[in-house]
Amino acid sequence: MLSEWFWWDRLWLPVNVTWADLQDKEGRVYAHVSHLYITLPIAVLLLGLRVLYERLIAPHIAAALGVKDKVHPKASQNPTLEQFYRTHSKQPSQADVRGLSKKVSWTERQVENWFRRRRNQDRPGVLKKFREASWRFVFYLCAFLGGLLALHDKPWFYDLREVWAGFPKQTLLDSQYWYYMIEISFYGSLLFSVAVDIKRKDFKEQLVHHWATLTLLSFSWCANYIRIGTLVMLVHDAADVLLESGKMFNYARWERTCNSIFVLFTVLFMVTRLVIFPFWLIHCTWVYPLEQFEPFFGYYFFNLMLVVLLLLHIFWASLILLMVKKFLFGKMKGDERSDEEEEESLDEDHNHKHFDGCANGLPNGH
Repeated sequence: MLSEWFWWDRLWLPVNVTWADLQDKEGRVYAHVSHLYITLPIAVLLLGLRVLYERLIAPHIAAALGVKDKVHPKASQNPTLEQFYRTHSKQPSQADVRGLSKKVSWTERQVENWFRRRRNQDRPGVLKKFREASWRFVFYLCAFLGGLLALHDKPWFYDLREVWAGFPKQTLLDSQYWYYMIEISFYGSLLFSVAVDIKRKDFKEQLVHHWATLTLLSFSWCANYIRIGTLVMLVHDAADVLLESGKMFNYARWERTCNSIFVLFTVLFMVTRLVIFPFWLIHCTWVYPLEQFEPFFGYYFFNLMLVVLLLLHIFWASLILLMVKKFLFGKMKGDERSDEEEEESLDEDHNHKHFDGCANGLPNGH
């Protein structure tokens, strides 16, 4: 009974259309919920491919580009400070520092520097960041080229009104099937790997983005919003290719290349995410369907998910504009989202400078 209520025709389909109308017949093939089951094994396969890529291929690319982990002085063995670090706080207050300095007979400056070194030990190295960015770059590049190949000869790629021609009775194409299954599987794999991936300051926004994307893609598949779904995926993948390549060259310290990619990425992100996405694609899903049928729950739900993505785009656009401001005034330093390595005090032997790379603060927009 719950299943019948959830899949009630009036919720997800226009008036006078039922799920029975979307059963395979007369040479027409439609999308079905059962098709989504294959995304789980594909997601596991992508995770396996990622492990192989990051272990066998990415290190060679990193070596070719000159990416190396920094050698940092390790925090000296001190059971008292180590216990406090693990059980109380990694960022002790000034009062804690004073108390610890008396316990271990160190100066307060020495205690502060011990905690800085200890925190730096737990932070991911440049090679790990490079491997992650390199894997995402390869996927987004392949996905974007595959999307272009699948859509370049379709009429709705050039005329958005064709998106709704005959909706929802639009037969499923093989290219649409694989494009959807691989994209859904990839975002599913990102959720599986979230525990081991590098955590950013926008970690919560990333989780919201992944869940919103999976919900949007899954719903659009079940309700046969596939044509507009492929366009949304293509628009998102375009900027992500430059995003991840910019990170790669940033980690390699190719500053000029990084700067150039940052400029291109900024322009492409603003055009695709804040112009094409809201004023073309959301306009297409909000206005054109009403020319053919009355609004229904599925219509509102789909557009709501698109608006959630748009709000996330605006959030990340604000970070990018902050990067642009710092880039123009020569004060960009570190990653607006990353937990950056900390400098030690000037009276220590090792004073680690930050790399003023332009792409450090690029967000994972998707």
